[in-house]
Amino acid sequence: MNKISRYTQFVLFSLLVLLVINGCKKKPHSEMAKIIGNKYKNNKVYKQLVPDEFSPVFQQMLIEKKSLMTNPQLISAFYQQNDYEPVFVLQHLPKDELEVVENYYQHAAEHGLDPKMFQAAQIDSLLKKIADKNSIKTKEEAYKTLAELEIVTANSLINYSNALQFGVISPKKIYARYFTETKRPDSLSMNHVFEVKDLKAFLDSIQPKNPQYIALQKALAMGETAPGMTKIETERILKVNLERLRWKNKPKEDRYVLVNIANFGLNVIDHDSSILSMKVCVGEGRNKSYTNKLEEYSEDDKVRDVPFSRETPQLNSEIYSVQVNPVWNIPESIASNEIIKDAAADPYYLSNKNIDVYENGKKVENPETINWASVSKNNMPYSFKQQSGEGNALGKIKFLFPNKSSVYLHDTPAQAAFKQSMRAVSHGCVRLEKPLELAHVLFGDGKKYEQIENDMQETDPTATNISLPKKVPVYITYVTCWAENGKLVYRPDVYGLDIVLYTHIQKMLS
Repeated sequence: MNKISRYTQFVLFSLLVLLVINGCKKKPHSEMAKIIGNKYKNNKVYKQLVPDEFSPVFQQMLIEKKSLMTNPQLISAFYQQNDYEPVFVLQHLPKDELEVVENYYQHAAEHGLDPKMFQAAQIDSLLKKIADKNSIKTKEEAYKTLAELEIVTANSLINYSNALQFGVISPKKIYARYFTETKRPDSLSMNHVFEVKDLKAFLDSIQPKNPQYIALQKALAMGETAPGMTKIETERILKVNLERLRWKNKPKEDRYVLVNIANFGLNVIDHDSSILSMKVCVGEGRNKSYTNKLEEYSEDDKVRDVPFSRETPQLNSEIYSVQVNPVWNIPESIASNEIIKDAAADPYYLSNKNIDVYENGKKVENPETINWASVSKNNMPYSFKQQSGEGNALGKIKFLFPNKSSVYLHDTPAQAAFKQSMRAVSHGCVRLEKPLELAHVLFGDGKKYEQIENDMQETDPTATNISLPKKVPVYITYVTCWAENGKLVYRPDVYGLDIVLYTHIQKMLS
């Protein structure tokens, strides 16, 4: 009797636990008829809605709309894990928040984006259909319409959230020479939209707060026309640079070196202020004559990014050391396209330029004996090094940072180029107008800087490596419009990267 009693107690306790668990479980859309029916009292169909009938319709709709969703697997997985509860329809439709969302989409042009990207018209049409007492006459039609609204809302809200917080385009996918760390949306950030309780507050929170972004937004809204440009050209430049500002690739450090290729300029930034600025020369670009413009964009234009071989890449890294009186290991491309031609034309070219020749790693003692006319780029057994000293292409100092493109910042004996307005003239590295000043800012006062200063004055120089006490981040970027001293500054698209970006944005609408 005692054993039976204990067993009975165990069974009763187990049943009680199950009841508590089931009672605590969220019953997703068990109140669908009540919630939707109370919202739209003029249509009795909504009072007849049954959750168990809605679920299979919703599941089928997820399959049918898969090709129209940007992230179908993520969206389908969320609803599968949440018993196919239409969270937006049940939680936000009764509070008129989906109308608010649709209104934000209609104003996407303020960000240089098109409302079509976020299915604004489709949401508006579905909301009107649901609200019209004469449009939906059967439960089946109600299920399909509500399911479609739920899916379109989820898809569009994720896309809008991604666009404003990360940009609509991944720069790594469209640019051949883009090596900057850029955070893209992940499942965690995308799933967050399903947890939002106040959609208006959320949409306000993801509006970019960067003063640069606000300045470009304002210019776009006011229809600003840049000097020497048409209104259409100005609008497109603002749009592509708003997109660049949405990319999560901005420096997080308080102090860093920033090179803007399109501006041919370098700034050292310390706590949001420039403490040093100078002109630079960057790699030669495909659009250095500025003949191709965004105004001439056509939907027939090729989307492929085909950079000129000498274009400076976009990247981020850390400057870790300098080499004073550097030795230049001449790249194979320059050697085969330029050095051997100059050596063939002038037997004293190599000695005059202080260039040593190596074959199989061994220095050639008498390069004048080589018949350079018989050497071709396809049959190149030699490598070349330009030794330290006057005339060295790298000047008196180069700044080193790890990167796959063998690019660095360096001094140059070719000072005349800094007087030009168009300074895309190098082989890819960044030539500095004031290299010693950059060294001073990076190293500060002390023995290391004094050594740099003294070594650069040596009459019989030797290459010397001097490490930075603390690595300094460097960002090489490409921006053609920004705010400065209360006005917008515009720069021509020397590499054609605006055209590439704008073409891809337009492709998203086709």
